[in-house]
Amino acid sequence: MQERIKVIEQRIQAACEACGRPRASVGLIAVSKTKPVEMIEEAYAAGLRCFGENRAQEIVAKKPLLPEDIRWHFIGNLQKNKIKYLLGQVELIHSVNGEDLALEIERQAEKRDLTQDILVEVNIAGEASKQGAALSQARVLIALCDELPRLNLRGLMAVAPLSENPEDSRPYFRQLRILWEETKPLLSHSPAFDQLSMGMSGDFEVAIEEGATMIRVGSALFGAREQKLPNEKREMPVIK
Repeated sequence: MQERIKVIEQRIQAACEACGRPRASVGLIAVSKTKPVEMIEEAYAAGLRCFGENRAQEIVAKKPLLPEDIRWHFIGNLQKNKIKYLLGQVELIHSVNGEDLALEIERQAEKRDLTQDILVEVNIAGEASKQGAALSQARVLIALCDELPRLNLRGLMAVAPLSENPEDSRPYFRQLRILWEETKPLLSHSPAFDQLSMGMSGDFEVAIEEGATMIRVGSALFGAREQKLPNEKREMPVIK
């Protein structure tokens, strides 16, 4: 694990140097979905602190077993009935993909008297198989999230189409950055609209070159993902 992290860090550093950015401008989120607690502990011991999960059940199961200073990110498709398990438990929800979801997070956050940091997820390539607001609807969703007082809109997230050639992702990352730059001056209530979450194991160097402030790296750190966790069927706690 330590050697893998070292290699990833070297790749991030090289990408930053290639485009004249400081290393500190790019956050590394270790995508630990389906990985056991022991692997996360190993990554933590090697210095990682930000971990990304795509199922609320996994965060609920893993969080009490791991150090309190881990910063959890939710990166998957969020069902409205799982929002209550994440509020106040994750640093950032990357995947607000529609108005109904945004309004429900707002409602539940108000009920709990807290504010939740979020990103708007954009389906930048218009793929039917992916979640996210269509590019034609993204500006409307961004404007809504900006107006909701319990949502702290931090930026945008996208997943580029799967390809063996990292360069194929470049136009999509560039398009997301342009949307981010064009949107920023129009926001009234989101002064910290400063995050672009894009780039994964196969294309994160290109994402960095195109302005990513967060990259989500899973398989390059942890290896191929498992299909199930031993605790996958654990019952969720009752939260009203």
